[in-house]
Amino acid sequence: MKYWLTCVALIFGLIPATASQAADVLDVKMIGSDLARDIAAGSVTSCFEKGYAVSAVVVDRNGDTMSAIRGDFSSPFTIEIAGGKARAVILSGVSSTEFRASREDIRQELNHLPGVLVMGGGLAIESGGSRIGAVGVSGAPGADIDEACAQDALDAVIDRIGF
Repeated sequence: MKYWLTCVALIFGLIPATASQAADVLDVKMIGSDLARDIAAGSVTSCFEKGYAVSAVVVDRNGDTMSAIRGDFSSPFTIEIAGGKARAVILSGVSSTEFRASREDIRQELNHLPGVLVMGGGLAIESGGSRIGAVGVSGAPGADIDEACAQDALDAVIDRIGF
């Protein structure tokens, strides 16, 4: 009976909801598939224009693949590597280059996590202070180039990401 009275009181606003009740439903920002596709394509295009054949993978905030594009002439293994770099960003909250540098002590162990590779070339995708995903690029002769191509793609869509 008490539960029923509490529910009625909440419905009519007689008792304010507590913080624990408010946490039952969460509002989250998610990356859309169009934006994910454009970031992946922009990364591949940026590297192509620099003379490199790469692949790019964009994952959502949970590390699930939203878009994967393998550039012409890039190795098929670059898709898996790019996805692992993007998931390292989701795991750590920082660029995969920064994560690698800060956790060299356990890098080998982290690389045993399914779908995660602690290698440079992955960047976070953020909107309004929320991480909505990550992009990983693989195939250029150096993580710095992979990361630069990802950054070029993010810079090209900054107006769509929001602040």
